[in-house]
Amino acid sequence: MLLTSSCTAALTPTAVALGNFDGLHLGHRQVVQPILNRSRKSNSATVSVSAQSSRSNPGQDANLESKPPASWDNDSAAPPDTADSGLNFNGSIALGQAVGNSFCGIDSDGVDRLYSTVLTFDPHPQEFFTGKPRKLLTPLAQKVELLAAMGVEQLVLLPFDRELAALTADEFVEKILVRQLQASRISVGVDFRFGHRRAGTAVDLQSIASGYGIDVTLVALHNCDEGDRISSSAIREGLASGDLRKANQLLGRSYTLVGTVVGGQRLGRTIGFPTANIELPPEKFLPCFGVYAVRVSVKNGGENIKNPNSSYKWENPQSLIAQKPSNLSFINGVMNIGRRPTVDGLQLTVEVHLLDWSGDLYGKTLSASLIEFLRPEQKFASLDALKTQIQADCDVARKVLAANG
Repeated sequence: MLLTSSCTAALTPTAVALGNFDGLHLGHRQVVQPILNRSRKSNSATVSVSAQSSRSNPGQDANLESKPPASWDNDSAAPPDTADSGLNFNGSIALGQAVGNSFCGIDSDGVDRLYSTVLTFDPHPQEFFTGKPRKLLTPLAQKVELLAAMGVEQLVLLPFDRELAALTADEFVEKILVRQLQASRISVGVDFRFGHRRAGTAVDLQSIASGYGIDVTLVALHNCDEGDRISSSAIREGLASGDLRKANQLLGRSYTLVGTVVGGQRLGRTIGFPTANIELPPEKFLPCFGVYAVRVSVKNGGENIKNPNSSYKWENPQSLIAQKPSNLSFINGVMNIGRRPTVDGLQLTVEVHLLDWSGDLYGKTLSASLIEFLRPEQKFASLDALKTQIQADCDVARKVLAANG
């Protein structure tokens, strides 16, 4: 998948899913789905674009909780194997790099075909207007991974600045979607707003784009089976309140923390429960403090350190692509998120104890899928009391994880 911050460097012509897509939850995936049919041919005769298609680089949200006066927004799985993706899971990716296989712009019939493209904004418009850093459900590396799993060919991170914010709805369509991305198909959620002072609606986008011969799909808002609105805001609320089941249901997969194992105080080893301290991207949204039953996959060579006596399972992760093979090993574990009040800890830590497993994980990348929230963080009277509780947590986690397959 190609990742770029320049529309002029994007592969064209395109089919574009437009929005912020933080979380890539079930609603977002409905917005992305219409652009994935690569067999449709480009309707270039009806699109006003420059004569030469840009192929110099062959290769490969959320509703705002408090919307500022001017912003652009849209709130309309277990990850794939990324051993060769070139991703750096500390949150940084070199823009313009190709991730995955190469692409060419001609299909088997010898005609142009559309590149499935997700167009989003960096920084998030809310962060730009408020000046306050925004915690993300899916930092860039995770978003790239999930989009690649769906089959998206490129992600364009449009720099959100004063110039872009000043564009009218008509100017945005003409300059960005038509002239630069050469879009022939666009998909957005019905609640999408864009243009100066959010004056443009999804219906306006459909009307303006039709003048260029561009087909626009408006995707309806979605509710889960229990009737809850699927939105990034609702997912954040579920994670913050400890309602992990609701958050995972709205996501359509388990909420996942991905980071690098770093050195810690090694306190867990002294009480018989060694833990791996995970350093996450600073912008990652954390759920409420407490203890979780998790299923962990080890990347960066983790397939070489599996233990035949461990509780890992070889299986196809709950990917966004059906029948997608996986060579990831999954290890059951118990994760603590918090400040460790029993030992008067001040620094926030994310640490996981892997059940029935031992080995050197320093420098490895762990991906921990949160399966169930077990209990809030609490302070114990002694290390012995803490040890007893951790053992109880491990026992509960085994039952929970066994019940969840």
